[in-house]
Amino acid sequence: MNTNSVEHFDALIIGAGQAGKPLSAALAKKGWRTAMIERSYVGGTCINYGCTPTKTLIASAQMAFDARRAADYGVETGNVQVDFKAVIARKNQVVEQFRKGIEASFAKTENLTFIGGEARFVGRKQVAVSLNDGGERLLTADHIFIDCGTHPKKPDLPGLDTVPWLTSTALMNVPELPKHLLILGGGYIGVEFSQLFRRFGSEVTIIERGDQLLAHEDKDIVDELTKILTDEGVQVLTNTTVEQVSKTANGGVELSLETEQGPRQLTGSHLLVVTGTTPNTPTLDLETTGVTTDAHGFIHVDNKLETSQPGIYALGDIKGGPAFTHISYDDYRVINQNLLEGGNASIADRSVPYTVFTDPQLGRIGLSEQEARKAGRSIKVATMSMTSVARAIETDRTNGLMKVIIDADTDQLIGAAILGMEGGEIMSMLQIAMMGNVTYPRLRDAIFAHPTLAESLNNLFSKVA
Repeated sequence: MNTNSVEHFDALIIGAGQAGKPLSAALAKKGWRTAMIERSYVGGTCINYGCTPTKTLIASAQMAFDARRAADYGVETGNVQVDFKAVIARKNQVVEQFRKGIEASFAKTENLTFIGGEARFVGRKQVAVSLNDGGERLLTADHIFIDCGTHPKKPDLPGLDTVPWLTSTALMNVPELPKHLLILGGGYIGVEFSQLFRRFGSEVTIIERGDQLLAHEDKDIVDELTKILTDEGVQVLTNTTVEQVSKTANGGVELSLETEQGPRQLTGSHLLVVTGTTPNTPTLDLETTGVTTDAHGFIHVDNKLETSQPGIYALGDIKGGPAFTHISYDDYRVINQNLLEGGNASIADRSVPYTVFTDPQLGRIGLSEQEARKAGRSIKVATMSMTSVARAIETDRTNGLMKVIIDADTDQLIGAAILGMEGGEIMSMLQIAMMGNVTYPRLRDAIFAHPTLAESLNNLFSKVA
């Protein structure tokens, strides 16, 4: 290897995701000579395949749904049609706008070099980049940050390779609206896609091998959400496994299922597979560095995000754990505080809020009831239907259920699930209360403006038992 061709940087960042992107700017602004390596699109999963495109599509689906029920509000709209090509074009425009914004910020940042290509380790702190426009660059650095994310996992199903099955990314770019969308996997992605495509006009069936959708949520919350989906026409099959996948004569998909009632055949026009993700570690050649991974390929890190090799860090989804944009961004904050600000930040015991963008939203923070009981906590629980919320009644958005978990010894809020209108925003209010150690009686007795959704917390916490 010709060492004269080696370029040295203070920092290398592999992957322009939601942790690597802000970290590159922070390092460069502190005077670190920084290289950002990205093999595909800047912005990571969030902007290209996750949050931005899906929530843009969900907004279009929400508009179609609201337009169809306008008469319930005394407004006549006539026959509502969905122009699916226009929907996809709008999604692409928003994604491109975000990408260009990131590219522009990279271009104007001093001390930052953007390199388009695929990186692989060729030494402990040496990286070779196969450039997208041909050729190769060899780089070394004092600090290396891996933010390469994950990609959809392909399940081991007989016959899957015989049909044109889709990932969530591919589904968002199909040329025509699916006539009957089969969704394999009842997790967060599957649930969001089921509702949005049903609202666009597709027939939709979810196949879940577990006994409920959203396996990590309490049964009462899931039962309410399942009812909302089925009321809109989504077919939900739980305790169902796929034994065989095959192509139909007209180019569709047929699934051979094993259900509680026995074998069943199910056909559809498109098959979406959302049964998990796998890390983008194989192409990195991590064995060259001594960086260790778990059995699934996720990179081991300590509470400061450092890998088994000093000076090499892993951020975002590639390290395992909660796969959320805001967690990736917090990974950046941990690195920024520790390396650039002399802090002592840690990822240990950090709160993990999240929102499932169904309609209504499901906002979650802290422990669920089942998690609290499994941990042996002494708890009080309160639930309240959204039919008891004045703002929801006035806007005719009464689907859902609010639920809070209280530590019985301290009166502190330790968990909440808000399945309801703007559930993510109400959850965030409760997260702030948890951060400030606000006891539930203070929330029960607080004065909130009328008629707001926040006001519902008075009644909700009055039900604590």
